[in-house]
Parts: sequence; C-alpha cells; structure tokens
Amino acid sequence: MNSFVPIASARLTVAVVGGGFTGAAMAMHLVAGKGFPTDASVVVIEPRSELGRGLAYSATDPAHRVNVPAARMTLFPDMPDDFENYLSGMSSHDDTELVGHDGSPYPKRSVFGDYVSARIQPFLDDGRIRHWWTKAISVSQRGSCYEIAGSDGTALIADIVVLAVSHPPPFLPRVLEPFKDDPKLIADVTVTDAINAIAPGDRVLIVGNGLTSADVVASLKRRGHVGQITSLSRRGLRSRGHGPAEQEPFGDFLSEPSNSASKLLHKVRHFLREAERQGMTWHSVVDALRGQGYEIWKNLPVVERRRVARHLRPIWDVHRFRIAPQVEAAVEQAIASGQMDVRAASLLSVTRIDAGYRVMSRPQRARFIEALDVDAIVVTTGPAHGGILQSQALLRELEEAGLLQPCPTGLGILVDAKSNPVSASGESTTSLFIAGPLARGTFGELMGLPQVTEHAIFVAARIRDLIDERRISHPAAQAVAG
Repeated sequence: MNSFVPIASARLTVAVVGGGFTGAAMAMHLVAGKGFPTDASVVVIEPRSELGRGLAYSATDPAHRVNVPAARMTLFPDMPDDFENYLSGMSSHDDTELVGHDGSPYPKRSVFGDYVSARIQPFLDDGRIRHWWTKAISVSQRGSCYEIAGSDGTALIADIVVLAVSHPPPFLPRVLEPFKDDPKLIADVTVTDAINAIAPGDRVLIVGNGLTSADVVASLKRRGHVGQITSLSRRGLRSRGHGPAEQEPFGDFLSEPSNSASKLLHKVRHFLREAERQGMTWHSVVDALRGQGYEIWKNLPVVERRRVARHLRPIWDVHRFRIAPQVEAAVEQAIASGQMDVRAASLLSVTRIDAGYRVMSRPQRARFIEALDVDAIVVTTGPAHGGILQSQALLRELEEAGLLQPCPTGLGILVDAKSNPVSASGESTTSLFIAGPLARGTFGELMGLPQVTEHAIFVAARIRDLIDERRISHPAAQAVAG
C-alpha cells in the first residue's frame, strides 16, 4: 500500500474523515484557533472535489434551498452576517426567488456550498489544511495511532481522528425491499438525479412528510409534474414553515429543569399558551427550546431521552426543521389544487400491478384498509441513525474493534461530554472524536446548521486541549510503507 504524507515535518497529524460541512468547519476552526501548532498537520479525507459541500450543499437542483434564513447561516458565530455579506456580492438576477415572504433570503443550497468552499480555500492554499481526495474505507487502531486506508490504495497514520461522516441513507420499509432495484422506487433521494426516472404524469407516493418530502414535491413541480402526488406518514405531520416575522425566543426551560419527558411536554404546552396570549406564535417557543436544547437534554436521564426520541421527536422535527418559504409555497399550491394529498396512515403492503404498484395502508386510528395505485414510490423517511454503525464499513470495523457503540437513545453513536466515543468497555477513546449530528444522542439538538457549527467549534477546542496536554511529544507521523 502506498503512503499519503501530509507534511514531511509534521510531528502530529489530525485526520478528519468526511469533508462535508461538519468536517470542513471543524478543520477550519481547528487550524484558525489560537495556539494551534504550526508543525501539526490537518488532513481532511473527502472523495468530493471540494470541501464543505457534503450531501446537502452539493445539491444542484434549483428547487432545493437552505431551510434557515441566510442571517443564521454562517461558519463564524462571531460574524453572523458573513454569509449574508457573501450573498450581497451576487447579482439579484442570479436568483429572482431568493427572498421569502418573511423578507429573509433563502438561497439555493449550492450557493451555501459555494460560500463554505470559498471560506476554506485560503487554508488549503497555504497548506494549513490538506485535502486527501479519496474515500476512507478503513480506520484501524495501531498502538497509540490510527491507520486510515483510502479507496485510492494509499494510507495515512494519524495521531488524532475525527469522524465527521455522512448521514446514513434512509431505512427502506420492509414491504418495499422486494422492489429495491426498481428504477421507479427511489430509496435515497440524495443520489444525484434520483428522481429522473419519474415521468411528468406518474402517480407518485412519497413515504414520509418531512423536509425531504417537501423538497421532492418542489423538485417535481419545478420539472412540470402533473401527476397525482400522495405523501404518507404514520402521523401525517408535515414540516411547518417559518413565522410571518422574526420573533425573540420565548420560554425559560432551565431555571426549573425538567427531568422527564412528560414534565418537559407540560412546560412546552404552558409556554405555547403564554406565547399565544402575548401575541406570539409557536415559533418563538420552539426557538427557545432549540437555544436551550443542550442543557435541557443534559438534565434528562437516558431513559427519558429515549422517551423523547420515541414519542416527541416526530412533533419536534416538523416544528424545529422548517421549510423555506419557496418550498412551502410549492407544497401548499400542490395541496390547494388537489394535485397533492397528505395522509396519516401506516404502510402495510406493496404489490406489483402492471407497470406500477398497489399500496395498502391503514389510516391512523382506523380499522379499515385503503388501496392506492401508483407508478413511482419515493422514500423520504430521513437518515436511519439507529443503524449508523452498519451503514459504512469503517464504522462497522470500529464497532467490531470495540471502539464504537450505538447510543442507547437510537440517535447515533454514544459519546462522552467531550465528544469522544465510549467504547464497549465503557471507556472513552480520547484520541478519537465524533463531530456533528452523530453525536446528538449526548448533545441533543445537533441537526440544524447553527448547532452543527457550534459543535464543530467545540470539537476543535477539545482537540487543541488534547494537543496541549501532549505538548506535541509524538515523533514525526510516519506513513505506512508501500
């Protein structure tokens, strides 16, 4: 196996597995922070040609927009208007639908990817960050270090490893498994051109009603789709839109902490009533929950976190993760015109009929069964975080080595308060870090970009602390011999 040598003089190497937004942000804050040694090497391992885009911001579909107002999308929390300033340099003719009904800009996701790529480029140009343009296929512990193998046949020895890997693909409902190779069953819409197989007149079933479902509807509408669209989920809850105007967060959830899911729900309902009485919408209460989310989560025992994840998460998701106004308008228009039908039902069975499918479902709280004939099925149930360790070979390998284990909340990988994974023996691996959404079982709200940015900064600070403790006492990082 050939070697990848980041910097010949490096006395310590930090490898970041995954160069999407989380990995790129973490690497940038790591090297930009005060006290980062100049003789340390930071290598980001990412198969895409540009760092910072990942799945979300590699999207080229013009219907796909950021779901957060541009004013809250930044790589630098101390420079909250950085992305807005970047946008101001663009011609208004580039995107005539940029501004939503609330007066805030919601650019195309690819534009935010451009921004992240532009901000990290100077660090690549001066060598403070190096991009290893390959896919990491294996991470193995070698004494006090790690050997990372790339799909290009090269390998790297690193002292510290950060796992900033992608979300796992959606879980495919069992009743759809017999059709997993059908071109009209789209099991993962994050795959480039995934919905190209859907004809304009196809009757489409969308399994799921969240953000991704709304994106699919917006994409189909932009392509001129005229066929009937049915979206189905157990509760029939659709992702909500943004409020008519910006509001301050409302509600104090910390002065009297809730130690159970039921007490937390009671408090949320109290503040919702009080917000309405004062002329505010539910958005203000949910924003307060988001802002205080980490401390709220810390106060809940694991068994209560599991209850929240199981019973309250669907309600939280549709209120917390709001759709951009432009996407919301496309969905609302489809519903108002009768083209789209939203159902609360459980998927029971799917059989082949002619060139399409017959779908049997049971409406919520009903005893009868409904039949629906469709030409195409799109799965938008969201990342299957509960099975994350089986989604990638390198994660399976680390689990088999005892270094990783699933979080008991079902929300990713079990980590400690420093974001180090907790091994099967219950010990933290201090030279291994989990960055981003896969750590949310411990850190709570870690799906929105502002929170992911804050967590990336947090992990970068913990790595600098670890380097300070070691005082760079390691010998030069040696690449694996060819």
